[in-house]
Amino acid sequence: MNADPALQKGSLKPEKLVDIEDLTVHFPVFRGLLRRQVGAVKAVDGLTFDIRRGETLGLVGESGCGKSTTGRALLRLYELTAGRILFDDKDIAKLDAGELRAVRPSMQMIFQDPQASLNPRLTVGAIIAEPLIEHGVLKGKARRDRVRELLDAVGLNPDYINRYPHEFSGGQRQRIGIARALALDPSFIVCDEPIAALDVSIQAQVVNLLQDLQKKLGLTYLFISHDLSMVRHIADRVAVMYLGKIVELGSVDQLFNKPKHPYTKALLSAVPMPDPKVEATRQRILLTGEIPNAVNPPKGCRFCTRCPEVIDKCRTVEPEWRELDGGRKVACHVAE
Repeated sequence: MNADPALQKGSLKPEKLVDIEDLTVHFPVFRGLLRRQVGAVKAVDGLTFDIRRGETLGLVGESGCGKSTTGRALLRLYELTAGRILFDDKDIAKLDAGELRAVRPSMQMIFQDPQASLNPRLTVGAIIAEPLIEHGVLKGKARRDRVRELLDAVGLNPDYINRYPHEFSGGQRQRIGIARALALDPSFIVCDEPIAALDVSIQAQVVNLLQDLQKKLGLTYLFISHDLSMVRHIADRVAVMYLGKIVELGSVDQLFNKPKHPYTKALLSAVPMPDPKVEATRQRILLTGEIPNAVNPPKGCRFCTRCPEVIDKCRTVEPEWRELDGGRKVACHVAE
């Protein structure tokens, strides 16, 4: 699955492409006639993790937990409240607009809804060529050849260059979005639930395309999804997010075979098993109550109001983000 053979063999320590420290994104809440700030939505609240060159890091969690905000913040599509983002050893959190523009070709995004992310007034050729025009890359015939090359790379007929988005299916539109993301030869791509809006029969095709492109081009992915089965298939490591915090991070085998955090255990217990006998006998963990308000999260551990393994310490002391055996990280008082 990895593009770098050293990662597959495990003989070398993988190089970090993206290193995130205390990533924080708060959105102010205003009320009243004078629009005074009365609080802030703590969408992303102090994340520290890394993404290794050539790997796919899966980011999972319930809707509204901050997954998409994290992905957009890594590309500086949202302004940070605090924290550092080291991309190829350069802190992009401190870059101004001009400096950031020079880095943007290396960092791209594939959006969730292929219909909403493609301009219906532009042809497919114009959509894919837009990044090339914006950054002054290639001109004339060379640019047209590059667009046709990208269409072919994502499995579409290069002769479709003059068609419009409404003439394509959802899966084909997502392939167009992938071609646009590849136009500037990026090294890092944030995949923001790229298969969520697609038919189940098409999802596997798009995921297989992403894997093939990763092997061929040496890409690094942050793959955001709520589909745990698909994340297990495509990811090398998985980060589990809850209410603006990452609660557990580890390899696919570690996370799916022996989860440590109670929230991870609950998430995995909801995934259907293909074996009817196993499905009939396994025990599901049902969480009670609703997700707390991100404006005023619980004191201590944010999962304490729904956790089946909660202890008194969880309600008052925020758990430390710590490393366990095997490089797995977890934020939980009871995890061993």
